Amino acid sequence: MTYRVIQWASGNVGRASLQAVALHPELELAGLLVINPEKAGQDAGALCNRDPMGVAATADVEAILAMDADCVLHMPLPSVRYGDDPDTDVRDICRLLESGKNVITTVGYVYPKAYGRELVDRFESACATGGSSLHGTGVNPGWMGELLPLTMSAMCSRIDQVYVMESTDFSWYPSREVIVNMMGFGKPPAEFDTESKRYRDWLSGLFCESVEMIADGLGVDLDEIQKTAEFETAPETFDIAAGTIEAGTIAAQRFCWSGIAGGEKRIVLEAIYRARRDLVPIWADVGGIVRIEGRPQISFKLEEGWISNGLVGTALHAVHAVPHVCRAEPGIRTFLDLPLITGRHTVAHD
Repeated sequence: MTYRVIQWASGNVGRASLQAVALHPELELAGLLVINPEKAGQDAGALCNRDPMGVAATADVEAILAMDADCVLHMPLPSVRYGDDPDTDVRDICRLLESGKNVITTVGYVYPKAYGRELVDRFESACATGGSSLHGTGVNPGWMGELLPLTMSAMCSRIDQVYVMESTDFSWYPSREVIVNMMGFGKPPAEFDTESKRYRDWLSGLFCESVEMIADGLGVDLDEIQKTAEFETAPETFDIAAGTIEAGTIAAQRFCWSGIAGGEKRIVLEAIYRARRDLVPIWADVGGIVRIEGRPQISFKLEEGWISNGLVGTALHAVHAVPHVCRAEPGIRTFLDLPLITGRHTVAHD
């Protein structure tokens, strides 16, 4: 069966998604929504460095809603962090679902339950109206912080703690919009404190989704989720791909979310972000760890460079989910509901 797919946004993740859709034998590109109206009218292939795909980009949301398609790959920059209206993504997703299109999004909502009953009801109502399903995905959150520990847990007879740590050096990432405007690197501490609340709330929401999904996947009732954050400044001025980081401005961030049950930290997720690798050496070096303390103890270490392009990974995890989400029963469908998502049709034949 071939599934007709609409690509929503053509940024870094969206372009990788477009390329993957073009190569996938079960998928057909039905439409492309672009956020920048200057891209409207261009062939989708031109926007992802491919030969013409026969689909012209449009900036008209109403035209997208009217299209005949099975699924929308929703990949804009998150409105919770960008733009004037934090509710834009939720509103757009609900309209797409109500129009009868399944939605796979990379802006979050891997586990919407973490945001409370009101949001769950909005999504479920839209799914019921359109007979459609919603799935959120990513790399971390969206894979490393949920699927890896839950898969490893099947080998345990007792679990005392699940620990997931990601440490990333962002010196290579060229987007000033993301590194400075979103994450706050290069901003004076006072300015960061004032302007970063939206960023921190957005990030915290994403990782609290992961904590709650792990808890429900393991049958754990959490008492609370404790949150901590630390920030360090640059000892001197230096340049990175996104621009100049001035001495005394924000250059390293460390966040931790701990799911507490029975007074103990049972699920701990840690995220360390640096504008340069050697900053705050006391913090964990670049890479990642997924560890289960229990019987038996299981530890999975992700070395530096464990994924060569996380943006492509994010896009492909969404693309490969399309057939499963289209076949699912209407409603919010998380990793706890769907079959195993694999890289079907990707093995090289040359």
